[in-house]
Amino acid sequence: MQWLDQIKWDRDGLVPVIAQELGSGDILMFAWMNRDALARTAERGEAVYWSRSRQKLWHKGEESGHIQQVHEIRMDCDNDVLLLTITQHGHEPGIACHTGRHSCFFQALRDGQWSAVEPVIKDPATIYKA
Repeated sequence: MQWLDQIKWDRDGLVPVIAQELGSGDILMFAWMNRDALARTAERGEAVYWSRSRQKLWHKGEESGHIQQVHEIRMDCDNDVLLLTITQHGHEPGIACHTGRHSCFFQALRDGQWSAVEPVIKDPATIYKA
């Protein structure tokens, strides 16, 4: 797959990825992909990321059921960042964050401190079974 060779992978073989919601334009999350994750994403039409903490592929929604349908994959002008245009599906539509929120970017700097500015849609303890 020659198109994978055009990406400037970092020294760990990863590329940063932004997931943006189709329609609203909301940035839902940031993650990483390796070659295999990106190839699987393109093949499946669903987001597959590389978990740096677990050192394994992570099909978004494999535990939570909050799957990301990928509509388009774009690459930036330097070939070192990807943008996925996605629709967030699941039991509770619109949850992309493991905290049970719509977006991972739910904290805003207000008066010199970080404050949660988006509500929890569903308690993560009920989403992720230990």
